[in-house]
Amino acid sequence: MTAAVSAAQLTSTHRPTLDQALAAIRARAYWSPHPEHPRAYGPDGPRPGTLAAAEGQAAFDALRGTRLDWGQPGTDGWTGGEISPYGIEVGVEYPHPDLDVLLPAMRAGMPAWRQAGPATRALVCLEILARISARSHLFAHAVMHTTGQAFPMAFQAGGPHAQDRGLEAVAYAFEEQTRTPQEAEWSKPQGRRDPLRLRKTFTPVPRGISLLVGCSTFPTWNGYPGLFASLATGNPVLVKPHPRAVLPLALTVRTARETLGDAGFDPNLVALAAELPDEGLARRLAVRPEIRIVDYTGSTAFGEWLETHARQAQVFTEKAGVNTIVVDSTDDYRGMLDNLAFSLSLYSGQMCTTPQNLLIPRDGIRTDAGHRSYDEVVADLAAAVDAVLGDDTRAAALLGAVAGPRIRERIEAAPGLGEVVLASRAVTHPAFPGATIRTPVIVKADGARKFWEGPEPDAPYLSECFGPVSFAVAVDSAADAVDLLRRTVRAKGALTVGAYTTSSEVERLVEEACLEECAPLSLNLTGGVYVNQTAAFSDFHGTGGNPAANAALCDGAFVASRFRVVEVRRPA
Repeated sequence: MTAAVSAAQLTSTHRPTLDQALAAIRARAYWSPHPEHPRAYGPDGPRPGTLAAAEGQAAFDALRGTRLDWGQPGTDGWTGGEISPYGIEVGVEYPHPDLDVLLPAMRAGMPAWRQAGPATRALVCLEILARISARSHLFAHAVMHTTGQAFPMAFQAGGPHAQDRGLEAVAYAFEEQTRTPQEAEWSKPQGRRDPLRLRKTFTPVPRGISLLVGCSTFPTWNGYPGLFASLATGNPVLVKPHPRAVLPLALTVRTARETLGDAGFDPNLVALAAELPDEGLARRLAVRPEIRIVDYTGSTAFGEWLETHARQAQVFTEKAGVNTIVVDSTDDYRGMLDNLAFSLSLYSGQMCTTPQNLLIPRDGIRTDAGHRSYDEVVADLAAAVDAVLGDDTRAAALLGAVAGPRIRERIEAAPGLGEVVLASRAVTHPAFPGATIRTPVIVKADGARKFWEGPEPDAPYLSECFGPVSFAVAVDSAADAVDLLRRTVRAKGALTVGAYTTSSEVERLVEEACLEECAPLSLNLTGGVYVNQTAAFSDFHGTGGNPAANAALCDGAFVASRFRVVEVRRPA
């Protein structure tokens, strides 16, 4: 296959970025090659041909009602039917696979991709990411109209931040594959006799086809780490998107296939598996012998099913958790309230990192504004949320749209879980009146030990309530708050934990609990950093050490088991 993009071009264009990424994952300082602001993209953007805002909108509009056909082998029909949470029809059709044809076609390109080596694979992956970056405005509209994210968040989280996570995975993949030298001369002294000499080669060998099972809320942000970790380690990647959020990952597959072909490799190393309504394609795919890696983000029930039944594969899961904030005391009461109000409101709580349980001593807390009772703290927090979301235009830009019927059901069911101190209200979007937009609900709950100790406690706050529903849990003491935190993380997992305290002892107790239960902790956030946001190259998303996820995005463990090093020995 003739390459339209030469190895020299790939090296000169992307090797400096790869080296910077490698330095960033070692230093853990801030770094990103992808600008966050939409105005950075256009004719003068980071790459020639970068789509400006109007061009991205036009490209999205042109896609609506079309069929994405890139000649994928084994296409036996077409499927689609996405409806935007903002009320418009996306109407794109995607290829449906005959797996008995598609999977062998994907494996056919593996030998050449393996022989290319870690450096070439990494540089091709960076070229894919660069082309995706140039189309960030298109991807933003695709993410917005499949997930319900407001445009600013869809642009940042679905574009630059997702691309950062993909690049981070490539850097870790390169680091792990090159940890062992490609070759070595081995000589063992034999006294008076000639030494024993061998020449050894060490080749990173991929496991096989990798299956990415996409989620409905963050298809690119959660999908790119697994996709690029597998591709950079030599594995073909079959992308099975969530039926409500196909378009962002379909555009990713199209870009990857285009880039692989231009670089002289088989485009079928990346393919799409869009499913028919109620087909359950992920279950069938996950247990096929050709599938050797599975990346999944979604419900605990299906994540645990994958871990149990996909025994032939290395399975990476991010599931549900109960994220908790311990509120003990603060020296910036207004900053704490504003920070929590934003965290609870962002994307209508439809983030796996959104706080759910706020553990507040029933006797109140010490603040720089004086003592505040439990009721006052809860009322002040409700008022802070109202202040953030008081203007409908601002509220719509922060909340986004409710992504699915189950979240609407949880909002409606919240009054049955306890006393509501902040009721949800509907918000009208100025441009999309058909969107379902709802503000957060805050429910009071009793955190006395009798409600959460014992073999089968049934307090509603002990299970995840995904969406804009949170619990202000009255606890008897800071020590009880730490014990409840520990119990929920151990039983249900957590992707984020936060705490507000001016006490070094309480801080020590919370930190010790998080270290023992493997939960990431953020302390006393009162400014522009929020507990539900993480930065690639510096922050780990999850730990892999509690039930919420069995892997972290991204560390060496996330990539190292996607390949094996095979040794060949020859006489020197």
